[in-house]
Amino acid sequence: MDPHLIGYGGFAVVLVLLAFRVPIAIALGSVATCGMLLAYAWTPWLPFSLSAAIPPVSSLLGSTPLDFINSYALSTVPLFIFVGHLAFQAGFTTDIYAAARVWLARMPGGLAIASIIGCGGFSAISGSSVACAAAMGRVAVPEMLDSNYSRALATGSVAIGGTLGSLIPPSILFIIFGVFAEQSIAKLFVAAAIPGLISLIGYVVIVIIWVKLRPQDAPQPNLTNAREARGQALAKCWPILLLFAVIIGGIYLGAFTPTEAAGVGAIATLILGIVLRRLDIAKIKEALREAVSQSGQLFAIAIAGKLFVNFIALTNVAAQLTGWIGSAELSVFLVMGLIVLLYLVLGMMLDPLGIILLTLPLTLPVVESYGLDLIWYGVIVVKLLEMGLVTPPIGLNVFVIKSIVGDKIPLERIFAGVSFFLISDVIVMGLLLAFPILSLYLPSLL
Repeated sequence: MDPHLIGYGGFAVVLVLLAFRVPIAIALGSVATCGMLLAYAWTPWLPFSLSAAIPPVSSLLGSTPLDFINSYALSTVPLFIFVGHLAFQAGFTTDIYAAARVWLARMPGGLAIASIIGCGGFSAISGSSVACAAAMGRVAVPEMLDSNYSRALATGSVAIGGTLGSLIPPSILFIIFGVFAEQSIAKLFVAAAIPGLISLIGYVVIVIIWVKLRPQDAPQPNLTNAREARGQALAKCWPILLLFAVIIGGIYLGAFTPTEAAGVGAIATLILGIVLRRLDIAKIKEALREAVSQSGQLFAIAIAGKLFVNFIALTNVAAQLTGWIGSAELSVFLVMGLIVLLYLVLGMMLDPLGIILLTLPLTLPVVESYGLDLIWYGVIVVKLLEMGLVTPPIGLNVFVIKSIVGDKIPLERIFAGVSFFLISDVIVMGLLLAFPILSLYLPSLL
């Protein structure tokens, strides 16, 4: 059988399995294993021989996970996850929200804006969108509802704000992209800084416009004098600002690598939490438990994704796809438009990590064949994955918020609230595609 058919068939089977809610690690791993067995056993012009396929596939299954996990760059993932959970347990991640809430009390929609800024602060040291939405959702959504904010604005602002965890460095998705695309993780982190800030500002602008058009969706601004409260709230933010300066500043200045930055960040967070008496043994254990659990799930998916990459390489599908596109002489604008459409469609059905592992084996060779910068492409991919976190019917961040509010707010109301913010995402995506310098300026200074 033609190995190309096996490759395309495997890709289709994965999509079907994921549509039936088969866990992404099982879907990718099982299809990759069965597909490699077929590819080795069904060699063109030779009779089918399963016994001939078992030794090479067994060798790959035995070596690939170890070779993949034994990666210096990947050790960054559990460290940044640990930093995020430590900071949450210590209350550092909610300090930004508390300060923004006080400082923006006079502004219509101030709590919604504070929620978005709080998500940005959480993202600056956590790297996980879902964790960001979960943490901020527990704090911000109930407070907005108690303050008579509309249900759509209260839930939508936190769900969209949580997506900043994918874009604002450090980001787990950028680490995974960097490992699979063999790109500098430090440059990817720095490249995302300006797009992340633009995205945050865009969400804030949407809140301002929303409240201007529908003032009934947010209470009147609080005009009480809270100068002393402002100072106290701002003073509490120094730990998270210090952590951000150490982690991102150290990477940008070349003081240490992203992996070293993650280690330094974990130690600094632990020391600050203990010295400030915000962390005790129980909270540290809980942070460790959550970090180990989340890291284990991510690595299981990543290993399965690596096996799938090997399967795609074996069937030579990517090379054939690149050849087809080259022979068709498609313009770079059309190719990027098709890639954007692919990610938007998959974002409606799959989780971000599954999408990135499923698509990179096919899209990276195409992008490289057009001479496009892979650092810029990484920012585009992660921004598209960020949008997928809030698009129906899957929208992981929306379901996280739904789990927090329970039956008080229907799912469609949360999606309706998010839809207004997607206008900003579309505009930002257009800017990133049209002006690559937004992503590439800071990396050029490294």
